[in-house]
Amino acid sequence: MKNLISNFLGLLYPNLCLICGENLLKSEQQICLKCLSEIPRTNFHLQKDNPVEKRFWGKADIQKGTSFFFFTKGSPFQKLLHELKYRDNKDVGELMGKYAAVDLLTDETFCSVDYIVPIPLHPKKYAKRGYNQSELICNGMSKIFDKPVDTKSLIRTRETATQTKKSVFERYENTAGIFEVKNKETFENKHILLVDDVLTTGSTIEAAIQAIKQCEGVRVSIFTLAMA
Repeated sequence: MKNLISNFLGLLYPNLCLICGENLLKSEQQICLKCLSEIPRTNFHLQKDNPVEKRFWGKADIQKGTSFFFFTKGSPFQKLLHELKYRDNKDVGELMGKYAAVDLLTDETFCSVDYIVPIPLHPKKYAKRGYNQSELICNGMSKIFDKPVDTKSLIRTRETATQTKKSVFERYENTAGIFEVKNKETFENKHILLVDDVLTTGSTIEAAIQAIKQCEGVRVSIFTLAMA
């Protein structure tokens, strides 16, 4: 009976791939296997001094950095970020976190982290959206890495205007000093994986690293789902 109801509902409300719009198989979630294989992965975790890490040279001291895929405006894969940030599709965030973490399982640096930490939203923005998209990505990664997600220690102390149309310097000014760490002993002598959805100039992540680096002996690696 359950299968009959499920099949009937599937006819009325077909489960479609977010990218190509084709019907998903029962074993597929959000994205069909064909589109999953075509995601423009960066594979930066396989490269020393990769473009993500270079963005922080002379700005922040990190152990390692990578992004899962390349973000290009107008690309079909832009839908993944749109669904995550603006269409309340929480499942896609956790799912993409899992896929990314599977790719990173061969990397000793990323697998050695003690905590996975999302870039926090300001409480007002969190209340408006209802969730933190970076936290959802962390939740997916946590299930693969078997490492805890810490959403309490790093906090956002100031709300900032949108970064979309700001220059690199304006983004830096806009994000300076917006984070702080509560209970610094939590991060002392630990390896933190800092996670965000999209890397553009890196100013927000840089500000978060500067706050975390106030903790004695802490090491920071960074991951973003996409890189612009």
